[in-house]
Amino acid sequence: MLKEFKEFALKGSLLDIAVGFVMGAAFKSVVTSFTAGIVSPLIGLLLKSDLKDLKWIVREGVANAEGVVEGTVAVLYGAFITNVIDFIIVAFVMFLIVKAVNKLKKEEEEAPAPPAGPSQEDLLTEIRDLLAKK
Repeated sequence: MLKEFKEFALKGSLLDIAVGFVMGAAFKSVVTSFTAGIVSPLIGLLLKSDLKDLKWIVREGVANAEGVVEGTVAVLYGAFITNVIDFIIVAFVMFLIVKAVNKLKKEEEEAPAPPAGPSQEDLLTEIRDLLAKK
């Protein structure tokens, strides 16, 4: 059973999936920092507020004795929009990668076979026939 698991774990496709997963997770963090650090502030310039901080307050909270507001109920739609932008960027890049890989595979499959020329026997037969005519 251990031998079978080792064979399964060391198959190329499983290793490819693992590498892709790790790279995808790292890419996701890059996209998240891009969205949070560049996209959200630029959109925030238009909205006069940071995108990820946008929210709809359903119920106002009440200040307690220390002055801390408690019990606020809010819909954090700005964070949701930020996550949707992250998803769209990641999905688009993955689409481009898959498209490029499929194009490479298609080119490999469609590589034309070298033109079939006459075989050695055919050439020798032609030479013999030419010599016989003389």
